[in-house]
Amino acid sequence: MRISQHMQGFPFGFGGYKHIKGFSLHVFVVIGLSGAKRFHTPKVAIVGAGFVGSTFAYSLMIRGLVSEIVLIDVDKKRAEGEAMDLSHGLSFVQPANIWAGDYSDCEGADIVVISAGIAQKIGQSRLELAQANFEIFKQIVSNVTRYNDECIFLVTTNPVDIMTYATLKLSGFPANRVIGSGTILDTSRFRYVLGEYLKVDPRNVHAYIIGEHGDSEVPVWSLANVAGTKLRDYCPFCGEKYDHTYLDSLFKKVRDAAYEIIERKGRTYYAIGLGLTRIVEAIIRDENALLTVSSLLQDYYEVSDICLSVPSIVNREGIATVIKLQLDENEIRGFQESARIMKEVAKSLKL
Repeated sequence: MRISQHMQGFPFGFGGYKHIKGFSLHVFVVIGLSGAKRFHTPKVAIVGAGFVGSTFAYSLMIRGLVSEIVLIDVDKKRAEGEAMDLSHGLSFVQPANIWAGDYSDCEGADIVVISAGIAQKIGQSRLELAQANFEIFKQIVSNVTRYNDECIFLVTTNPVDIMTYATLKLSGFPANRVIGSGTILDTSRFRYVLGEYLKVDPRNVHAYIIGEHGDSEVPVWSLANVAGTKLRDYCPFCGEKYDHTYLDSLFKKVRDAAYEIIERKGRTYYAIGLGLTRIVEAIIRDENALLTVSSLLQDYYEVSDICLSVPSIVNREGIATVIKLQLDENEIRGFQESARIMKEVAKSLKL
């Protein structure tokens, strides 16, 4: 029973749901002496209740960003178990409704997050998953859009740039409403290892990984800074040398981190769960946050019609603006090579 049904006869009156074009928020309207007050109750649907999907749901629940979380999975019992386990902790966090559902429950969701698909195995590259996960996405995207054609898609299944591009093509959605988690995780890893080296909080390190979320990703060394100070000038403050060879070794740790983690524990899911929550937060709160997410690019250093990660402003509309960084020549070449590789994979899938 919806809250509006419980509140019949409430002395100030109680409205039900209001539909806002372009962003389908559930809105409760309470009429009081001071006039109308609107209370937004955002809803997120998660397709794929495996390690990444369930960890993301846990992070989302703890953050208290949304009032409804629905888990959808081909393994319905797994989704039910995850929903039960999460719900049993609701007395410790903000109120929410968490349940296992099916595709019809995507109706009214503001954001649909796709984490379903075949996971990367030891020694396997993300690009090797493309064909199998594309076949899975054909069914997922069709089923979601049958019930909801106004949501924002947030894709995290690997290879994420290709799956983001596939979702864009399969859904027919405008480009701003199809987002991939992209290099938000790689950028976080980059800032973490640089923070360790420079002896500073990683939140104060401003550095980006762009391009593919994968082997061809590109570190933007030319713009990396702490407190507006380029790394070459900042290193003496912390007693470290500005050593190109050592810094490159730090980047390789970032690029190869997933391989290292998968070899040790079989999956990566905590950090990406937090990254997805950060993207959802930027959308729900209409933040205009600058995040390295994957989206459709057009004429970005001669790269067009492919999804790759660059810093982008994210708000309630999804991708509001793509920021064109002032890259150096090596970074431009690396970015273009990353795009070439992604285009070849997309072509092999006939996208």
